[in-house]
Amino acid sequence: MKRWWICALLSLPLFNASGSFAESPRPILPSDVYKLRTVADPQVSPDGQWVAYTVSTADPKADRNNKDLWMTSWDSKSTIQLTTSKKNESTPRWSPDNRYLAFLSSRDDDNEVDQVWLLDRQGGEAKKLTNFKGGVEDLVWSPDGKRLALIVDDPEPEPEKKPKDNETEDKDSSDEKKAKKPIVIDRFQFKQDVEGYLGKQRKHLTLFDLVSRKATPLLTGDTDEFLPAWSPDSSTIAFVSKRRPEADRSDNWDLYTIAATSGATPKQLTSFAGQDNNPDWDSYPAWSPDGSQIAYLQGGLLKLIGYAVHKLAIIPSAGGPEQVLTAKLDRNVQSPLWSSDGKAITFLLEDDRTVQLASLNLSSNEIRRLIPARQSIDAFDINPQGRTALLLSTPQAPPEIFALESNGTERQLSKQNADWLADIKIAATEEISFKSKDGTQISGFIVTPPNYQAGKRYPTLLRIHGGPVGQFANEFAMEWQVLAAHGYVVVAANPRGSSGRGEDFSKAIYADWGNKDAQDVLAAVDTVVSRGMADPERLGIGGWSYGGMLTNYTIAQDTRFKVAISGASIANILAGYGTDQYIRDYEEELGKPWEHPEVWMRISFPFFHADRIVTPTLFMCGEKDFNVPLLNSEQMYQALRSLGRDTKLIIYPDQFHGLTRPSYKQDRFERYLAWYDKYLKP
Repeated sequence: MKRWWICALLSLPLFNASGSFAESPRPILPSDVYKLRTVADPQVSPDGQWVAYTVSTADPKADRNNKDLWMTSWDSKSTIQLTTSKKNESTPRWSPDNRYLAFLSSRDDDNEVDQVWLLDRQGGEAKKLTNFKGGVEDLVWSPDGKRLALIVDDPEPEPEKKPKDNETEDKDSSDEKKAKKPIVIDRFQFKQDVEGYLGKQRKHLTLFDLVSRKATPLLTGDTDEFLPAWSPDSSTIAFVSKRRPEADRSDNWDLYTIAATSGATPKQLTSFAGQDNNPDWDSYPAWSPDGSQIAYLQGGLLKLIGYAVHKLAIIPSAGGPEQVLTAKLDRNVQSPLWSSDGKAITFLLEDDRTVQLASLNLSSNEIRRLIPARQSIDAFDINPQGRTALLLSTPQAPPEIFALESNGTERQLSKQNADWLADIKIAATEEISFKSKDGTQISGFIVTPPNYQAGKRYPTLLRIHGGPVGQFANEFAMEWQVLAAHGYVVVAANPRGSSGRGEDFSKAIYADWGNKDAQDVLAAVDTVVSRGMADPERLGIGGWSYGGMLTNYTIAQDTRFKVAISGASIANILAGYGTDQYIRDYEEELGKPWEHPEVWMRISFPFFHADRIVTPTLFMCGEKDFNVPLLNSEQMYQALRSLGRDTKLIIYPDQFHGLTRPSYKQDRFERYLAWYDKYLKP
């Protein structure tokens, strides 16, 4: 009788706290792209009581992403959604007196570009402050709270009026549409992904007075300014620019300062013949509390382009020689912030498969890693009292906001993905290390299906990251989770060329793509086969951007893979010259094609030896990709089609290098699974 009672209890349906049926966790699906909530940009209020941040969600009806502002109290007891408009809101920035929250949004703007809005925390609706025709890209409060430093886009010449949301583009389809003006190109670099063809429009540093509501351009002309940072006394602004003739020809960025008054002349602080605080690193210069020094990032020589490690440096704000503080660290650093007493600088430190929070003591030059856990910190913010908010991710959970306690522990503040995570099974992720063909130590990850059984061999997918300078890290990877949930073991390596292992490791593939890095990713596959996890007869490969490129290189020299997916890739590197955005990188690393044709032909071997490829390959790309344009995928598709190989090309309309439309993201995952299943699960 007692045994029956226990069995009866086990057979009863389970209920959750709300009284509804509680389903057991389910495998993650491609459609879960609509459930994932992307948290970003934490900002601690000056009084330390709140953290503002952005949350991006997918709208299935509109088939677009919508970004709103949220804030969570420091004690995590209260979470408030601040905006709910159909337009995106971004860049939340607290006023120094704690009363206002400024942000950027294109809502209620005739030109459909971002303007500055101001939300009074005492109540009421947000108010629009600016009306620049070209829009605003960035905003920073002056420490005295009286002005904003803005980065303002020049307007397009005679822009066509865009239809409002409730209007069609052409009310009468029989009317002949007005012809657009010809595109005139006269710049060295003339195209950029998302932005399109580049004209004379620039991005300029502008002052905005919050009392008079008057905007004053500080700089004009044929240069761009980025990353404004106010001095503590609100008198001067540091920024990054390339203020030299034909700046497009070089990535020689420098740090400048300018008095925050109309008609002031900028002063160049850095003169290093390389990259000083490249805006692509998304790292603002930081003034010391007494205003005497500015912390910034110094890259490597121009010849090393993106392979060089960027280091922490300081320079006197009045001018003088720089001091590189992390020259011996040999790791990328980012986002320096001074301690309130000026004795230390906190920053993000990229290491092997992690991004950590670290602090450098300026008197001893000792670097202390504040959080040694194997995780990734995407961003952080510190208020004047030292309260630190982190944007933190692990392989088990997407990024959320955490508070860093005084004892070094982390306490979760935002829980935007908690309900979704409770509903799904997360695949286990394991760090691995192994040796490549020449003995070089390589690191990576193995992701196993949620119901993985030790001793059983599974169909296995080698996934390759983009860059090539970048790395797979201990952070949530939706792609890995979707593939593993479908029954695949996923193996991912950080081959030579990756960041996180120092400059020599990164530049090991300089002008030699698809050689050492191909050996490294193949060694990752050998590892999971030798461990009895991967079925050697059911191997797939794939990646996006450089991950797609290395896929092309690998299948052109190794036939072990039964199926491949090459996303937004190139194989005929000669076709990239003048058709994509990497003209400076090409000429620095490879030289001009007519001067070094042997180099260009050697690294274009997947196209010129396409006949060696026997792997069925799916090519994918965004129609408007100017990063790695569609024509490159078209060439490889055409080559394999001509050879009679099994191949297919998927083009996502109106998409750039990264897909943004939620339905296309779901479609890409579904096509991944269908193409891999066709050959690995027949």
